[in-house]
Amino acid sequence: MGYALLKLLHLGSVVIWVGGMFFALFCLRPAAMNLPPPTRVPFMADALGRFFNIVLWVALATIGSGVALVMRVAQTTRQTGAPFNMTLDWMVMAALGLVMLAIFGHIRFALYKRLQRAVAALDWPAGGAALGAIRTWVAVNLGLGALIILVVLLGTVS
Repeated sequence: MGYALLKLLHLGSVVIWVGGMFFALFCLRPAAMNLPPPTRVPFMADALGRFFNIVLWVALATIGSGVALVMRVAQTTRQTGAPFNMTLDWMVMAALGLVMLAIFGHIRFALYKRLQRAVAALDWPAGGAALGAIRTWVAVNLGLGALIILVVLLGTVS
């Protein structure tokens, strides 16, 4: 796969992941708050479940394409006889991207499971608490995603 296609996959997956978090926090959640808990909690569980299933694949595409991009640049650089040194902005992107992946794993495999159990038990207060915890960690991940974008953009300005 060519460098341009890898970069397109990488950027496209970032757009879906970060854009989806923004949509969930600032559009979906506020609109759903108008629904009563017996409607809101199952609705949000269903919507978030769909989003998290997509993000699982998108996050893997982001990490995989990022690794492939770095490997391509390293290989090309070494072919010129020069040593490969990953730039600081790429190191920050990689490190924070892995942190985002770990946070997503916690959201998807711990907090979302808690939400599913609450919905199955018709326990709306527990479902609301799980949604609150999910919202907090999604906000953290959205902030990290925005920070990564900022670091990469500033890194390319120099």
